[in-house]
Amino acid sequence: MDSLLSLRVLDAVAELKSFAAAAHRLGLSPAMATKHVQHVESRIGARLLNRTSRSVSLTEAGSIYLARMRPLLEGLDEAEAQIAQTALRPSGRLRVSVPVWMANPAFAVLVSRYHQRHPDVTLELDLSARMINLVEDGFDLAIRVTSSLEPGLIARRLGDMHFRLVASPAYLDRVGRPRQLSELNGAPFLAYTQVSREGRIGLKTPAGEEEVQFKPVMLSGNESLLMFAAREGMGYSFMPHWLVDEELKAGTLEHVLPDVARPTVPLYAVYPDRSYLPAKVRSFLDYLVEAEFPNLARR
Repeated sequence: MDSLLSLRVLDAVAELKSFAAAAHRLGLSPAMATKHVQHVESRIGARLLNRTSRSVSLTEAGSIYLARMRPLLEGLDEAEAQIAQTALRPSGRLRVSVPVWMANPAFAVLVSRYHQRHPDVTLELDLSARMINLVEDGFDLAIRVTSSLEPGLIARRLGDMHFRLVASPAYLDRVGRPRQLSELNGAPFLAYTQVSREGRIGLKTPAGEEEVQFKPVMLSGNESLLMFAAREGMGYSFMPHWLVDEELKAGTLEHVLPDVARPTVPLYAVYPDRSYLPAKVRSFLDYLVEAEFPNLARR
């Protein structure tokens, strides 16, 4: 039995949640589609699909297996098209994980322009605060602001994200505006759990590296919530410029020590290691670089 065709049948059944629909798509009988799935299960020694009279769904093993196999199938399709000198347009569902704070007008402009260029790609954007596993969770790409990358992933650096130390004007009126970093030691801090949960921040200043030990009063993986809490006067927070520059213009937040506290963190697009990168992923990566993604919100 054609093992490659069996994999394509399994992928189609999982996507369509139906043996009959998958068989129709691939020009097979439902009985033959069932044999192909059984062939894959027998070869790897695990049940990949839950079957009932009303539904078909992936088992846990099936989800992990297909997450590994789909990129290979997509890469094979693209390789065959390239060898045949056939233009392959980016198409299909592109699953991207992005930070919560990218739910803003600047990012909406970016994805809208990408869609205009590649209308056959359906973007599925996950803005949860959780740290997803690209392979196991079935994502094509993630955009991450980090100084330490996970092993086993390919990373393309997009630039640097600029952060602002902010607090509400009312809070600063009450406690006073600091004139140097040392005055911030022990100050109340709204901490992003994945970066600064202990409240210890190292900053590069004109005089060299300096460390500030804030006192965390709230921790969250949602940057938007931290920003709203800062607006309410709970304390200081470091916020990405994409999120707070409009707040600074409106006067609801104030930029603290702008000439000193100017941290930047690398921004990466990361994706699983693949020999062949699907056209939909490559086109989105290229577009992020072309658009100078980190600076888009500053224009």
